[in-house]
Amino acid sequence: MDGAIGTQLRHLLEQLDGDVAQLYRDLDLADYRPRFSPIVRTLVAQGPLSVRALADAVGVTHSAASQTVAQLTKSGFATQLPSPTDARQRVVHLTPRTEALLPLIEAEWKATTTALTALDQELSVPLESYLAELQAALTRRPMHNRISEHFSGGVVQDQSKRVPKA
Repeated sequence: MDGAIGTQLRHLLEQLDGDVAQLYRDLDLADYRPRFSPIVRTLVAQGPLSVRALADAVGVTHSAASQTVAQLTKSGFATQLPSPTDARQRVVHLTPRTEALLPLIEAEWKATTTALTALDQELSVPLESYLAELQAALTRRPMHNRISEHFSGGVVQDQSKRVPKA
């Protein structure tokens, strides 16, 4: 798989998420997705939040949080109500169904965390530490800039010097 790092990363994520999703099916939670847990856990810890606040708390883009909230809502795990302070804003709430499932969701989260700790013991570097290090390196110097240094197919603009569009 020389040079196919994106393919490897996607496959790894699909494998990890697929196995967690299989556990949900085993627990008769086929409509619950691995990507729901960070949002659900944040709402449990902080109470109802706007999509923007959820995105910030979870560390994802507004678009990603919005898509996940839409899926949570469609599956009956969350509702979106107008904000009491700003009618333009929607606030995400857990449904009674989700609240009833919280012990099971928390047990799965604990088991998954324990399994990841055991997996880390098989690796030369703990996965979470390595991913944090990788993210920090790409934040310091984006992949676009790294590729541009080695690209011989023409002029490529340095992303760090681009002027944002108004």
